[in-house]
Amino acid sequence: MGYLSLTKINLHMANNPIHMSKLRQVIKLHCQGQSKLQISATTSLSRNTVKKYIRVFSGLKTTWEQINQLPDKELDELFCKEPEAIVDDRLVPLHEFLKQQEKRLRQRGVTLLRLWDEYHGQYPEGFSRTSFYHHYNLWKKRVHPSMHMAHKPGDKMFVDYTGEKLQVVDPDSGEVKTMEVFVSILGASQLTYVEAVESQRVEDFISCCENALHYFGGAPNAIVPDNLKSAVIKSNRYEPKLNENFEAFAEYYGMAVLPARAYKPKDKALVEGAVKITYIRIFASLPDKLATSLEELNTRISALLAVHNRTAFKGRNYSRQEQFDEMERAALQPLPEKRFELRSSSVATVMKNGHVCLSVDKHYYSVPYGYISKKVRMLYSKSKVEIFYKYERIAVHERVRSAHNYTTDPTHMATQHQVLAEWNPDYFLSQARSIGNDVEYYIAQVLNKKPHPEQAYKSCQGILSFGKRVGHQRLIKACQRAHAYGLYGFRAIDDILTRGLDLVDLEEDRQLPMPKHENIRGKNYYQ
Repeated sequence: MGYLSLTKINLHMANNPIHMSKLRQVIKLHCQGQSKLQISATTSLSRNTVKKYIRVFSGLKTTWEQINQLPDKELDELFCKEPEAIVDDRLVPLHEFLKQQEKRLRQRGVTLLRLWDEYHGQYPEGFSRTSFYHHYNLWKKRVHPSMHMAHKPGDKMFVDYTGEKLQVVDPDSGEVKTMEVFVSILGASQLTYVEAVESQRVEDFISCCENALHYFGGAPNAIVPDNLKSAVIKSNRYEPKLNENFEAFAEYYGMAVLPARAYKPKDKALVEGAVKITYIRIFASLPDKLATSLEELNTRISALLAVHNRTAFKGRNYSRQEQFDEMERAALQPLPEKRFELRSSSVATVMKNGHVCLSVDKHYYSVPYGYISKKVRMLYSKSKVEIFYKYERIAVHERVRSAHNYTTDPTHMATQHQVLAEWNPDYFLSQARSIGNDVEYYIAQVLNKKPHPEQAYKSCQGILSFGKRVGHQRLIKACQRAHAYGLYGFRAIDDILTRGLDLVDLEEDRQLPMPKHENIRGKNYYQ
C-alpha cells in the first residue's frame, strides 16, 4: 500500500506545511462523499485549501486507490508542482534598461519614480509602475545581490585596519618590523585607499585618514571608523566619546564622525569587504622579497591599488575609478589649503595678570580677564595655541616659542588695564607732539627725571589731560613757564594753571625761549 511518511512537505498551494497523510485523508474523505465543510472540520484545514486539493485531484482524472499507492515524493510532485514561469517579452528590454541606469540611482535627486518615468517614455507598452518596481526588486536581488543603494555620492567614508600585517626588513641589521595596514573606502563609488603605517596610534591613524582624503581629492560629509581607541575613547549606543584630536581632525575637514556600533558588522560591511579584497589583490600580489622601508612598501601598495581601482567590478563594465570620476568626485567637499595639525594638551591655572603659561615653551598667553584663577585646558599644535574652559574655547593665539615672554590680546584685558597696557614713553611723547613741540619737550623731561619711565606715566597722563580742560594754548604756555622755572611735574603745571600765571605777562616772568630739541631722546631710548 502507500507510504504513511510523517515528512512535512511545504505545499505551494497552502500557506502552511502539511503532512502527506493529511493530504491523503482529504482525498479519501472526498471520495467517500463528504462535503468540503465536513472535510475542513475533520482535517482542521481551511475550506479554501480543501477546495484547492480537491480541484487538483479532479483534474488528474484518477481514483483514490491509485493516489494512495503513490509514494510521498510523487504525490508531492502531483499536488505541489510550481507553475511554469510565464515568459514576458517585456522583461528583456526592462533588464537592459535597468543595467544601463543602475549607477544613476546613486546620484542625488534620482529616484526610482523618475527612472520609471524615463522607462515609460522609452517603452510606452512596457510594464506599469507597480510591475516596474516589482521586477526591479527581483532584478536587483538576482543580478546584484550586494549592491547598496543607500550610499549617496560624497556621503560617507569608511575606515578600518586589516587583521593581517605586512613586514619590512632593515637592510643593515636584518630586523623585521611589522606594519599595520589602513583601508579606506568611499560608500558610493567604492574607490579604495590602502596604506601601510607603523601603528594604530592616533597620530598615525589621523595621518592615514588625511592621506585618504587627499588621495580622493575631497572630503565626504561623514567618516565612519571602527571603535578603535584612536577614534572612539568610549563607545556608547547613543553618544560615544570621541578622541579629541580625531574629533578636531574631522571638524577641520567638515566631516561628521559616525562610529560603527559595537558588535554590528553591518555598519561597516563595506570596509570589511574592502579588507577582504585587499588581501586578494594587494597582499597576495606583493613580491616575496620584503621591502626595506615603509616608503618602499607603500610605493608597492600604491601601484597595486591603482590597478585595483581601475579593474572593472565583477559583472559590470565599469571600475571604481570610473564610477568615482563620474558620480562622486564632484560631490566631495574641497580640502583646506593647509593640512590638519595634531594638537597636544596641557592643563594650567590662569594667573592674576590674566595670562596662562604653556610650560613646554615657558611662554605666556592672555585669556579674558574674567577667567583669572580658573583652571583651563590648552591645546597646542605647531602653529596655534587654543585655550578652553569647560569645553568652551576662550582664546586662540599664534604659537610663540620665546621663553618668559608674553603674547597679549588687548581685548582680553579689563578696560582700565587695556589703557595701562598701551602706556609707554612713545605713547605719551606722541600725544604731547600733537599739542605742540614745547609740550613734547616738557613731557620728555618729566620722563627723564624719573629713575624708571613707568614712574612718570601718571604725571604725564595728568599733564596731557589739561589740554582738554583748559585748551592747548594755555598748556603750551604753562609748559614754557614751568621750564623757565626748572620745574618738571604735574604739580608745577597744575599750580601755574590754577593761579593763571600762564596768562600773566610780567617783566620778571617774560617768556624764555625753549632750548633746541636735539636732546629729546625719543622713543628708542625708552625701549
